[in-house]
Amino acid sequence: MDKKKLLSLLAREEGRKLDFKQRLELNFETGKKELTKDICAIANSNGGRGYIVVGIEDKTKKIIGISEEDKFNEEKIQQIVASRCDPPIPVSVDYLRIEDKDVAVITIYNWEQRPYQVRESGAFFIRRGSTTDIMRKQELVAAFEESLNLNIEACAIVRSDIGALNMEIVNKYFKSKSIEINDENREFLLQRSSITSRDRETGETICTLGGLLVFSDINSIYIPHNMIKIINKINKNKPEVIIVQGNIINMIDLCEIHLKELLPDNYPYIAVLEAIKNAVLYREYSEFSRIIEVYMGYNSIVVMSPGELMKTNKKNGDTRDYNRRNMWLYEKVITLDDKGRFLKNNTGLSNMKKAFKGKGKIIFINSKQENVFKVIFPGVNEAL
Repeated sequence: MDKKKLLSLLAREEGRKLDFKQRLELNFETGKKELTKDICAIANSNGGRGYIVVGIEDKTKKIIGISEEDKFNEEKIQQIVASRCDPPIPVSVDYLRIEDKDVAVITIYNWEQRPYQVRESGAFFIRRGSTTDIMRKQELVAAFEESLNLNIEACAIVRSDIGALNMEIVNKYFKSKSIEINDENREFLLQRSSITSRDRETGETICTLGGLLVFSDINSIYIPHNMIKIINKINKNKPEVIIVQGNIINMIDLCEIHLKELLPDNYPYIAVLEAIKNAVLYREYSEFSRIIEVYMGYNSIVVMSPGELMKTNKKNGDTRDYNRRNMWLYEKVITLDDKGRFLKNNTGLSNMKKAFKGKGKIIFINSKQENVFKVIFPGVNEAL
């Protein structure tokens, strides 16, 4: 976004892909809900990228500017949208100086993830001219037909760089499929497998969420919510807070090392590792403002994962032995994990129970209200 592009937007009238706002009321829940609805509506509308220009009087298009106290950053907008829209909508924020006033432009990117839904109400919105309206049945059907084969892992991460990908891991994955990757087919294979995505307007190739999760060692630059926070209250010789980041297989390896160092030798650490494995693989990655947390105390050890546990419906004949969330991720991990840790079962809940047989009771909490799955193990004092 530059000044020339902003001036071209100001020369246009409000429409399906353009909205002018004098200011955003982000200190109040009503303002956050209104912004979410507008972004969803613009993202669901045809016509490429969309823009919300803030600091402009919407009827006269007079440049008002944004005061310092009303300014917002890209991370704040992303968190508002990611926690209220499903799937998350890629957005960016740019500030430009015009007529000695600061104006913000929220860019809403055009990716093949439509339709976007407002989580709280369950509604799908669209722009009709310069107004926001609920999508009609035919519009929803058309949108779902276009995106039925897509998933959260295929969501493009705005401003990511394919240089963040570890090509050794990429090559290992394709080699396991008996595919030799080279300079001629690399771009094609990465895009076809949803490791990368191409911006249809600029032609720029960027990473997908799944591509970064599995194939990048430095993905925290672009997806900081891919983090495991270990809170250590049991071992004074180790840091109280340990942060684990990186590609998800390496994160599990690092967690195993930390658990062995933190816990007494006779504590069944393998059960806690099982819970962490499941959290990494099956958490809800659309929760961009939440991380996996592991609390380690004398009375309890708790593993908390964003997203409730999705269960198979055995009564309706669903006999699948795996969790239905993040199937793209699941396929990549079982292919790349040399230790075969994900091949035996889907959730490993029975393995956790077996590890603590005779040592204490494990509590599983699947909270729809909090959208979180918790595994509570006996603490160090109780299990020994």
